[in-house]
Amino acid sequence: MKRHNPTKAALREGRTVSVLWLESASPDLAEAAVGAGWKTVLIDNEHGVSSLEHTSHLVRAVEAAGGEVVLRIPANDPAYLKKVLDMGVRSIMVPMINNAAQARAFVDACRYPPQGNRGYAAPIVRASGYGAIDDYARHANDELLLIGQIEHVEAARDVDAIAAVDGLDMLFIGPNDLAGSLGKLERLEDPEVRELIGELEQRIVAGGRWMGTITGPGRNVATLSESGYRFVAGPNDIALFASTLRDEANAWRARSADFDTV
Repeated sequence: MKRHNPTKAALREGRTVSVLWLESASPDLAEAAVGAGWKTVLIDNEHGVSSLEHTSHLVRAVEAAGGEVVLRIPANDPAYLKKVLDMGVRSIMVPMINNAAQARAFVDACRYPPQGNRGYAAPIVRASGYGAIDDYARHANDELLLIGQIEHVEAARDVDAIAAVDGLDMLFIGPNDLAGSLGKLERLEDPEVRELIGELEQRIVAGGRWMGTITGPGRNVATLSESGYRFVAGPNDIALFASTLRDEANAWRARSADFDTV
């Protein structure tokens, strides 16, 4: 019984996948996000606070609500990759893929032999339904969606070779860190930053890989889709929560002089 990856299927069909960032370790918020219409949830374990145990609860909450998980891990760590793959995560993003060797190491850690070197424990892990999916290991490689982040000038120099790595499905441009590596952090409108991003877009598409990024000023999901992006990460649960609370606090403050009293 093969487990299909709906996110990868959507990309194969040429659709643009819209994604919500989940920074918190709250299964309740993860479940609520899917119920609110965000069918693909990007759990961020690079900057988010979730442990591996918490991540397993987040994955269950998203999937039980009918959604799909993409997991960004903290670093290109084969031991961490093995654990989240055994957990049942099929779509994985790795930050700071700066050269082809790092991309190959990422892919190799995720694929069972002979295509890679992922360790075997298929009969006892969640990914196989704890052994209920008896042919899991034979099909697991096919349904992986592996995403490498291009977010440094070193990666920009080697992007053609990175895109050529077999098994790496998508290159995700991280504009903020990319700008920072040019000494221009938070200056996304700088001509040098914009020129480099435009060049990367052309080279990634030419390399035959799907392309992802984040939204930003003048970069909504529609304009990014028109530019060739097929995976767009937009709102963030913590940012939405904090912004809503600030707005509500300001509204209360405007109505009551006693708002700030204890």
